Amino acid sequence: MKADPETDPVPLTERQAFLVLNALPEIGPIGLNRLLADLGGDPRRVLESSGDRLREAGIGPAAVTAILSWREHFDPVAEEGKLTRCGADFIAAGDRGYPSTLRLIHDPPIGLYRLGPHAFDRPGIAIVGTRRATPYGRAVARRLAAEFTGAGFCIVSGLAEGIDTAAHEGALEAGGPTVAVLGTGPDLVFPSGNRQLQQRIAATGAVLSEFPFGRRATRQSFPMRNRIVSGLSEAVIVVESGVAGGAMITAGLAGEQGKPLFAVPGRIDQPTSAGCHQLLRDGASLLTCAQDVLQELSYLGGLRPLPIPPRGARRLASGSVEGDEARLLACLAGGEALTVDGLAGATGWPAARVSAGLLLLELGRRAARRLDGAYEAIG
Repeated sequence: MKADPETDPVPLTERQAFLVLNALPEIGPIGLNRLLADLGGDPRRVLESSGDRLREAGIGPAAVTAILSWREHFDPVAEEGKLTRCGADFIAAGDRGYPSTLRLIHDPPIGLYRLGPHAFDRPGIAIVGTRRATPYGRAVARRLAAEFTGAGFCIVSGLAEGIDTAAHEGALEAGGPTVAVLGTGPDLVFPSGNRQLQQRIAATGAVLSEFPFGRRATRQSFPMRNRIVSGLSEAVIVVESGVAGGAMITAGLAGEQGKPLFAVPGRIDQPTSAGCHQLLRDGASLLTCAQDVLQELSYLGGLRPLPIPPRGARRLASGSVEGDEARLLACLAGGEALTVDGLAGATGWPAARVSAGLLLLELGRRAARRLDGAYEAIG
């Protein structure tokens, strides 16, 4: 039952008011952020404002009606109950836990539903692409996700079939958290076949949505999702994409947000690579390995702090290494130069584990990748 202003005199909390504003139809994040800035940042003042005051703030007639009649659209007490029952939380834009990178885009969501413990405490890399991915595209997305995870990044994607799914799985297999941003409410799984993957992501990372419980996908919801995917990330990578589709929208948003954009080349006769080739013609950076991104972000040059390695990973001390990195260095002893496949054969490890260890050695300046793709020890 919805709250009745005549029989329920209990005032809204600030959190409840954010939930109400976030769920209203007819008004988006740009209008909501403008209203909040105009009224001192308190969402309760927005809901208590008169129609004249809202119109003075430049809000259109449909949005004014939605705000004035919010009780007909939404019950914040019931929404809080849903949050409690599913173990989720709601992070308002003013909360300390709100992702700092999202504050920098021009249309940040005023709140996020979050399933999972991830605290946005490491830099993100977005890996996106087509739902109709080829085996090549899925393998590249999985490998890149594992490499970036091994270096301490968090993989961000949209939980769609194809490239998104492979990116999330690669991050999980490498032992790191990953963030899935939904184009539906947090209680819905789309596609339905990714239900188990969504649960695995929520166990160590985060499933995010700016939409309330029960909200189904619309024509606008996925582009809105895509701006969050790019907004959470230091860089955006398109692995495979046609010339139209969600990945190309994310690429355009990355450009608007000033994020470095990378594209993976493919076969010239493969439609699922046509979008990547178009991006490369238009100025996106060519991506062949994770180090291409690291170099552009200047992590290797020391101009930015290194990300935090995932649980169980070791930072490389100047005097010694241990674990996986020590084993890989031993394989490269005596001037030996080996490819990822060669090291996988020497160690018996999967390629993703080898790649993650090599990336940490590169970050610690203990190994280098040659032009022929082989790796050799430094010093």
